[in-house]
Amino acid sequence: MVAKEAGVSVATVSYVLSGRHRSHTIKDSTADRVREAASRLGYRRNDAARAIRTGKSDLVLLSLNVLADPWSQAVAATVSTAVSPLGKTALIVADGDWRTVLSNRTPDVIFIDSITPDPEQIAELEAFAAQGVQIVAFSETLEPQGFDVIRSGAEPRCHLAVEHLLEHHDRVGALTSRTKGFARFDAYVNTLRAAGKPISSDQIEVFEQHPEGAYRAAMALLSKPDRPTALYCTTDFAAIAAVRAAHRLRIDVPGDLAIVGVGNTPEGEHLDPSLSTVGPVGFNEALARIIVSRLTDREGAPGEVFDFPWQLIVRESS
Repeated sequence: MVAKEAGVSVATVSYVLSGRHRSHTIKDSTADRVREAASRLGYRRNDAARAIRTGKSDLVLLSLNVLADPWSQAVAATVSTAVSPLGKTALIVADGDWRTVLSNRTPDVIFIDSITPDPEQIAELEAFAAQGVQIVAFSETLEPQGFDVIRSGAEPRCHLAVEHLLEHHDRVGALTSRTKGFARFDAYVNTLRAAGKPISSDQIEVFEQHPEGAYRAAMALLSKPDRPTALYCTTDFAAIAAVRAAHRLRIDVPGDLAIVGVGNTPEGEHLDPSLSTVGPVGFNEALARIIVSRLTDREGAPGEVFDFPWQLIVRESS
């Protein structure tokens, strides 16, 4: 009906309403005519029926644990920009609840930014992969089992961050989201011990996993009479919050307080002062290329390991 109303072929309607007309020689005026006809007729795409018919949903899911993290926001923006010309839509799975989502729909690709070492969760991941779900998972320990794995070698570079702070400071504190079973925090503890420095609970604050929680924790730590003179933060957003807290308390960064984050986010790079950090270079763009390759070469068997070594990036904050 839409094709007849617009005076075009069914194929043209399909290309326009799926967003794929940008990759075909379809004039903008023709695309506008198709959309206007669809609107007049009250047409709505039946994505469920299309997915059954073609085996594709045109969805790229991004399972991101902390949506307020600038790293998550940068990943979402970069991937969305990369997949849009392919007629795909990037959707964020809030709070990393990828199991519930995959039980109800099959995306063309899903990126999962955190996998716990829970045997039940890993078994579910392998089961979804066996069903044909294209999965790219971020994990330092998982081996590919029908899905791709991204590794970063984060912990050794986190050691470098703490060592960098210890070069000029005796009281190196930590802002961390947790203290148990967390490699980024373990790097802080192990590096201080190796340097013969005491581990003081007064120099450590645990924050809720969002920027305002990190800000409150930083305010509490930096308001202490014996506050640290250097601060290692287990995420960039916590480090950015610490810079905000220092400004509020009139503590000069880096003159009176050196700060290093983890993640190498664009927001940290553009901060004033620019944020020293550890993280991969060009990760978001590389992740987008991996996802696009899985979208365009669905016959290629997933199961690769992609290594993105981290490095210490010293900027103005330290």
